[in-house]
Amino acid sequence: MSVIEKLDHLNKHIQEICLRVNRDPSTIQIIAVTKYVDEEVTKAVLDAGVIHIGENRPENGVQKWEALHDRGVWHFIGSLQSRKVKKIIGKFDYIHSLDRLTLAEELDKRQTKKDPIKCFVQVNVSGEETKAGLEPNEVIPFIRQLENYPTIEVVGLMTMAPFFENPERTRPVFQALKVLRDEVHSLQLPFAPCTELSMGMSNDYEIAIEEGATFIRIGSAIVG
Repeated sequence: MSVIEKLDHLNKHIQEICLRVNRDPSTIQIIAVTKYVDEEVTKAVLDAGVIHIGENRPENGVQKWEALHDRGVWHFIGSLQSRKVKKIIGKFDYIHSLDRLTLAEELDKRQTKKDPIKCFVQVNVSGEETKAGLEPNEVIPFIRQLENYPTIEVVGLMTMAPFFENPERTRPVFQALKVLRDEVHSLQLPFAPCTELSMGMSNDYEIAIEEGATFIRIGSAIVG
């Protein structure tokens, strides 16, 4: 199938899921994860109507941004080393992997735009040693400290669920992130509205949507 056909199939499936759980499909944003494809395929994704583009490697992501940055909203979705911040700052609209104060400090120091950097705090809900992110009990104390970095806005929380052959097994992970997001949101911190949930990928986005995802990160289901 072409990118357009895959995207059409994905959008129809999202509509079906939303109808089943009484959600408005417009509240869910698809981030096309283009980290494994070249500039031409990324352009085809944009041509197909996708607005949000996700990259996780500074060098490759910046190269594509330089060619296509007049289109789309760009998300940095991978682990970000502090020394690489200068490469992506001012180019990516969202950072999905904020998980330590040293990174917050570097982002704050490097930001030159008037508007704050929209950040998701990454949470390791599953507790897997191979995954980055804060432990759930560390999230609220960490976010409170971000008040000291005025160019950072915590728009939501992000997690990566373990890969299971049966995606239903991811449900507790997504449920836990939503509960934590609601706790942060209830604090009404002006620098951390925390209204968004970045969770769900090609294999488990259906469960993520059922549990409240507002951004889903889709690679193989769009670009193969």
